[in-house]
Amino acid sequence: MKFIRFSDLCAQGRAKNQRVFIRADLNVPQDDAGHITEDTRIRASVPCIQMALDAGAAVMVTSHLGRPTEGEFRPEDSLAPVAKRLGELLGREVPLVTHWVDGVTVQPGQVVLLENCRVNKGEKKNNPDLAKKLAALCDIFVHDAFGTAHRAEATTYGIAQYAPIASAGPLLAAEMDAISKALANPKRPLVAIVAGSKVSTKLTILQALSSKVDGLIVGGGIANTFMLAAGLKIGKSLAEPDLLDQAKAVIEAMKARGAAVPIPTDVVCAKTFAADAVATVKAATDVADDDLILDIGPETAAKLAEQLKAAGTIVWNGPVGVFEFDAFANGTKTLAHAIAESAAFSIAGGGDTLAAIAKYGIEKQVGYISTGGGAFLEVLEGKTLPAFEILQKRAEG
Repeated sequence: MKFIRFSDLCAQGRAKNQRVFIRADLNVPQDDAGHITEDTRIRASVPCIQMALDAGAAVMVTSHLGRPTEGEFRPEDSLAPVAKRLGELLGREVPLVTHWVDGVTVQPGQVVLLENCRVNKGEKKNNPDLAKKLAALCDIFVHDAFGTAHRAEATTYGIAQYAPIASAGPLLAAEMDAISKALANPKRPLVAIVAGSKVSTKLTILQALSSKVDGLIVGGGIANTFMLAAGLKIGKSLAEPDLLDQAKAVIEAMKARGAAVPIPTDVVCAKTFAADAVATVKAATDVADDDLILDIGPETAAKLAEQLKAAGTIVWNGPVGVFEFDAFANGTKTLAHAIAESAAFSIAGGGDTLAAIAKYGIEKQVGYISTGGGAFLEVLEGKTLPAFEILQKRAEG
């Protein structure tokens, strides 16, 4: 994937005395009093900002926060708490600038935070007039917000069209590199884990991956639907019987390529969905009518773990059981440790997946942890993200 790296521009001295506009993702959770409750995204944005300052640039940073109404600013939409926290992390005051679209005063070696970009009229629909105004503010545009890479908005796409130089910041560049390594040029065998409650929410991902991967591990409610498609009974487990044809089509597409969707041979069942429910391991052929399947069984987990340990590349999206309940966590735990022990390059994404990685303490053993949520899922669907598309176009043009 060809794109201009902001780190290269800095190393070449091309950011010195230049106006640099950074689109960061500073959309952090806050309590009712407006205090930030979790600041990971702010901390993650610091290296790019510091890189620009160290290069002698005049630095502008903006982000969205929450879901404001365009053209109507409310106090709760303000990035003021973010400016305060950013200042603490950078060890300097970070002034917050309002009404900035028509001009910003900032000197080389200084940094300012531009108020919530989604308050600007035309932001979400990528209004060309707004995009041109934003581009006029800078000499170099830096996209460093992967969580917004699947949206074509004025501060994520339009500005990149018209800015003199459009580049990827270190966070976005790392995502682009990892995605390219995992999906564009994967070391084989490529194994994907796609899990979740519903096939319908991941159907396009399953279909897209079925033409690329050497092994497709399904889990959660998705696995139940695939078990039904394979002729197994699943009791009263969560499934989508109306999507059996699509599940069968994915199985057949994989089979035609000499690949497989492994169907569980054993499962962990309970009579109720509860943390204290009695867990019973059963053969996949012995599920009773009043059973709920809440995890894959130990035999299935061990087989899948072997497959993961032999993989060249692993893509992981979703836990394979109700891992929040310890009695139904063994499948996800076994696969998590197999990924950690595998020599494969692994890329993981999605909220539940990140929670499982944290629970089993394998952050350092996963090749790349994507922070993108919706953007990560769209990549798995085979879509070209707008941010990637425009940065490639500008790098080639």
